[in-house]
Amino acid sequence: MSAVESVLIVGTGLIGTSVALALREHDVAVHLADRDPGAVRLARELGAGVEWVPGGPAVDLAVIAVPPQYVAGELLALQRQGAARHYTDVASVKALPLAEAVRLGCDTASYIAGHPLAGRERSGPAAARADLFLGRPWAYCPTAATSPEAVETLLGVIKLCGGEAVRVDAEEHDRAVAVVSHAPHVTASAVAARLAEAPETALGLAGQGVRDVTRIAAGDPALWTGILSGNALPVAEVLEAVAADLNAAAAALREAASSRDEAMARVTELLRRGVAGTGRIPGKHGGPAKTYVTVQVLVGDRPGELARLFQVAEEAGVNIEDVRLEHARGLPLGAAELFVHPQAAEPLAEALRAHGWHVP
Repeated sequence: MSAVESVLIVGTGLIGTSVALALREHDVAVHLADRDPGAVRLARELGAGVEWVPGGPAVDLAVIAVPPQYVAGELLALQRQGAARHYTDVASVKALPLAEAVRLGCDTASYIAGHPLAGRERSGPAAARADLFLGRPWAYCPTAATSPEAVETLLGVIKLCGGEAVRVDAEEHDRAVAVVSHAPHVTASAVAARLAEAPETALGLAGQGVRDVTRIAAGDPALWTGILSGNALPVAEVLEAVAADLNAAAAALREAASSRDEAMARVTELLRRGVAGTGRIPGKHGGPAKTYVTVQVLVGDRPGELARLFQVAEEAGVNIEDVRLEHARGLPLGAAELFVHPQAAEPLAEALRAHGWHVP
């Protein structure tokens, strides 16, 4: 892979600044540019790099971190300035920027489309993290025109950021993210929208389930409007399929309300398909998801409680694969669910009890 010594980040939001922070940990010289001077200033203060001065020597790679509909325009402007030897982007839609780059007459040999599949509900440089891409898929979409040098340069950056490079055709990429990212966001938003008009009684009964389902709906609407418009047809097809399932379930439930028990079989079938679908989501190390069990423990709402929990797990030789917290309304405590391998559950529970923790 090509050694990467200098990078230009155009767009210092969450993804762009996170790329910058990750590269700075490997002493890559990072230059920052954004139409918002305040975003550049904040990213610089976070240690993400220095402000870019146009007209300087060309960097190894320019990373265009702007919404999909603006990628090609930025690419053309940067190429006209000779800003970099190679160019990539991080937009979550790939066919649109590539088609626009061809239409505008960009040099497509030096451009390799990319998309790190990582993010957070928060946006902006303040939300950026150097470890955002660790172990996360990073799609890259070379075309027949893309030079091998451009591909190798991007692969070098992906490696430095800790991502897992995945080569994929642009059209296939867009159909895939419609299923695993874009349509789920719209679906979560539809569920969350019901809460905007829900009575206070319903909100007072809200538990972890509704938080899990609606978590991603907190994303920036303006950003997501751009993403969805750039991948409109694939997302529409997925949403139509989801809507068909929901309509069928709603019809079955109306029949069941009239004491037609056989109607519930159709709802059960949808629930079973849902279980099968979740089982196909890859595990944290890729491949089939592993089955974990949970050890639930009550924790106080005080500084250092989770650190104490993890210390007990470390002493017991148990690796915590995941953790989920649910706070008790009106009480200074909550429940922590610790996900561990099945054989580790009982040793961890015993160790926690021995240290005074309440394990139901």
